[in-house]
Amino acid sequence: MKKQIWDILSLIALSIGLAGCGNSKNSKENTLTVGASNVPHAQILKHIQPELKKEGINLKIVTFQDYVMPNKALANKELDANYFQHAPFLDNWNHANHGDLVNVGKIHLEPIGIYSKKVKNLKDLKNNSTVLVSNNTADYGRVLQLFKDAGLITIKKGVNITAATFDDIATNPKYLKFKHNLEPKLMPQFYQNGEGDAVVINSNYAVQAGLDPRKDAISLEKDTSPYANIIAVRKADRNQPAIKKLVQVLKSKSTQKWINNKYKGAVIPVKSDK
Repeated sequence: MKKQIWDILSLIALSIGLAGCGNSKNSKENTLTVGASNVPHAQILKHIQPELKKEGINLKIVTFQDYVMPNKALANKELDANYFQHAPFLDNWNHANHGDLVNVGKIHLEPIGIYSKKVKNLKDLKNNSTVLVSNNTADYGRVLQLFKDAGLITIKKGVNITAATFDDIATNPKYLKFKHNLEPKLMPQFYQNGEGDAVVINSNYAVQAGLDPRKDAISLEKDTSPYANIIAVRKADRNQPAIKKLVQVLKSKSTQKWINNKYKGAVIPVKSDK
């Protein structure tokens, strides 16, 4: 009799233990950890947390202050995905680090802008003006495009503008000096301090510093730019249901409407990945 009671108690304990393991496993499977820049990426992710919760996905957001650590953390499996970069930046990172991170969806564009306390129009920059640019080489092409569109420089024939560097400038009639070895997050501070004659700032840092790219920039990237911000994941995880649901909710009409209302054109939703 005692043995029978003991066997029953053992079975109950085992069942409870297995149930506990099952809940732990499900909890882990339903938690999606995404690394993001504070503005606007983390804000957008926070907005969709309730929607993902309805789908059984607990979204955990980890914020980063730079452009270096999010891809490292993703490659090291500390994250399930990240949301902070555009495709050219990801391509450069993969090439430099022998990585296999992949783009699973374009979400929004943060138009890069040029700011100045010296002139009101980019074309009004004087000869030998100094232009401060971040050390993010993946952004060089989009910066050069703005100066090219303003008629201030030309690019060497045969060079793809998205892969261009400042060495690919063919003509520079005003002898503009491009200083491009600066930390991206420090660019708003250089502008506020009046350093340089013009400062190139990514919209996420501009907005975070209280600037309105549409009003404060003397030149702003067009919404047809190929530099849309993306969700990146490890190649093996690209078809995970939770990842697909994340991208689906981020690209939903309701999320796009919220982005438009929140950022008033400083952040532009991408309606198609084509």
